[in-house]
Amino acid sequence: MYLVNFLFSKFFLKQILLITLFTVFLFILSSYGLKFITNHDQYLTVPDLKGVHLNDLPYIMEKENLRFEVIDSTKFDPDSSPKTVISHIPFPKSEVKKNRKIYLIVNPSSYRKITVPNLVQITKRNAESMIKSVGFELGRIIYKNNIGKDMVLEIQFEGKKIEAGILLPKTTKIDLVLGNGKR
Repeated sequence: MYLVNFLFSKFFLKQILLITLFTVFLFILSSYGLKFITNHDQYLTVPDLKGVHLNDLPYIMEKENLRFEVIDSTKFDPDSSPKTVISHIPFPKSEVKKNRKIYLIVNPSSYRKITVPNLVQITKRNAESMIKSVGFELGRIIYKNNIGKDMVLEIQFEGKKIEAGILLPKTTKIDLVLGNGKR
């Protein structure tokens, strides 16, 4: 009986009313506070940065109230200028909040350098497949008098003999000196 009287007492009902009002006040305060803090319904449009040089980006991004970070610059695109933006995330014309970070993929200054494989004393067919699989291109084929027909005798770059293991830019044309099967 004491519990029932307490539940319907003015003191208990007053406390329940105060808790309810305080909860509603906190909900309204946090709802409007979050809208204000997160800039609700205030969007910026991401500009198309494709082709923009890396040196021009800080000015453009500051003007647009955005930030940027280069996440990749390993795949060289010969159709684009060096050190320019190839693509970015979020994409152009996307809506983002103020001070959002834009992730850029930038064209490097040239192809990356790779190691020349050891091609001496293997057949022309194997040498061609190794050259292409590494990322080089096959240049001229030069024949010399040697008993090993279509055997690679030396590797050349721009008319000069080179050794295996040196670094050359990807897609470089490598010339092969082969034996013609004659003594």
